Amino acid sequence: MVSPAHSTQQWYCVRTQVKREQVAASHLRQLPGVEVLCPRLRYRKSTARGRIWWNEPLFPGYVMARFELDAMKRQVNTSTGVRGLVHFGQQVPAVPDAFVEEMKHELLEHAENDTLTTTPTIEIGDEVQVNDGPLRGMSGIIVEVLPAKERVQVLLEFLGESHAVELDLFSLLLPRRPQPGPAKPSEEPPTA
Repeated sequence: MVSPAHSTQQWYCVRTQVKREQVAASHLRQLPGVEVLCPRLRYRKSTARGRIWWNEPLFPGYVMARFELDAMKRQVNTSTGVRGLVHFGQQVPAVPDAFVEEMKHELLEHAENDTLTTTPTIEIGDEVQVNDGPLRGMSGIIVEVLPAKERVQVLLEFLGESHAVELDLFSLLLPRRPQPGPAKPSEEPPTA
């Protein structure tokens, strides 16, 4: 049987301070009767230092918390890293349980420690645009994918002819967003 206090708990969207989602989630978890969901994305990114693993919140500036609004509103609002509850006038809308349960299910299925690792998806025939280097701004078509080297061959048209050019996968604007998938253990550097 569910206790009466538990039955009034609902999920709410909590606005956090800029880039302090993890801090807010950590402090909210310390409050009695508060459950927190703060999913994150992990992906590879090219930078001036080379390719690095990048972690960021799935919902930047927000976490979801389940609690009894009347009893815990003040404690949640004044928690470290929290800017306040998302509200419309005086109304604080609840996040539907079905949405949160589906999110939790996806995290259990595809994530590790509430972090989804994404990998770029690219196929032969995809149109891409070069986003880095001397060929920046040129568009072409993928003719070969070299996954082990994280490189692709792109058919580019310049100087009046088509040329197959081998490029770094991370120098391209991809036609599709990266999809969650299992990361290979050998690719797993320590997170920053």
